Amino acid sequence: MSQKPISELRRRMLEDRAVRKFTEKTRKNYIHHVANFAKFLGRSPDTATAEEVRRFQVHLTESGARPSTLNSATSALRFFFGTTLDRAELARHLARVHYPRPLPRVLSPEEVGRLLEAAPGPGLKYKAALSIAYGAGLRAGEVVMLRISDIDSKRMLIRIEQGKGRKDRHAMLSPHLLELLRAWWLQCRSPAWLFPGQDPMLPITTRQFNRVCHMAAEAAGLATWVSPHTLRHSFATHLLESNTDVRVIQVLHLPRSSVRLRWLHGGYSETNRQARPSGQRKDASNKRTSAFS
Repeated sequence: MSQKPISELRRRMLEDRAVRKFTEKTRKNYIHHVANFAKFLGRSPDTATAEEVRRFQVHLTESGARPSTLNSATSALRFFFGTTLDRAELARHLARVHYPRPLPRVLSPEEVGRLLEAAPGPGLKYKAALSIAYGAGLRAGEVVMLRISDIDSKRMLIRIEQGKGRKDRHAMLSPHLLELLRAWWLQCRSPAWLFPGQDPMLPITTRQFNRVCHMAAEAAGLATWVSPHTLRHSFATHLLESNTDVRVIQVLHLPRSSVRLRWLHGGYSETNRQARPSGQRKDASNKRTSAFS
């Protein structure tokens, strides 16, 4: 099957994003928004004027686009005009939307317990996956990409590789969670992925993990808004409610660059130092110890 020919303008934009190492999700979003802009114009977007850029934002607003969608479109078009076309004067006409961000909804410790106990089978697979999302404060995408070698039982840490923003970090590993993960591994004996999918050579998908979380929430009699990310927010909230130093929570929740910045200016305690990724990251990654050895 022959591939559809790609335009020179699209090729240039793809190359510009590749140079900057954008994630696949960001690449698709940028192409989507620029394509929508071209559809709005009815011609090639490199011929747009400042007034047409303004009218496009008005069009999105009147169409009921959410603030996050408006900001995503703004980022895509700023990149397109400012980098690919070298027309920075057009990028300046694109305004971002500031909007209130309500506090995330969280579960109580009792509700979290009910959710974990209601996790479906087979075996301990999904109970372990939901437990690590809550017990270590991980995102769904981070949970599904965990490997056996990411569990460091000697240092009681979980290594997160290429998390949000493609940054590495460490998360806490409690003795109770370690015990559950060991029990799950004894059932699956996976050589690589901590949570393998139907094809053992691949991990479960985030879609599958989200679906399982909704199933467990329904079985536990919880609200329909419960998701794996709810467990992450609940993790941070429960730490705060138990009088954990807010700086420790930041270390556990934020990517490496943010941790390093706070480390330099915050005067962290010994507890924080244990959670902080050391400067010997490459050596540590080569000497990781499986939790199931």
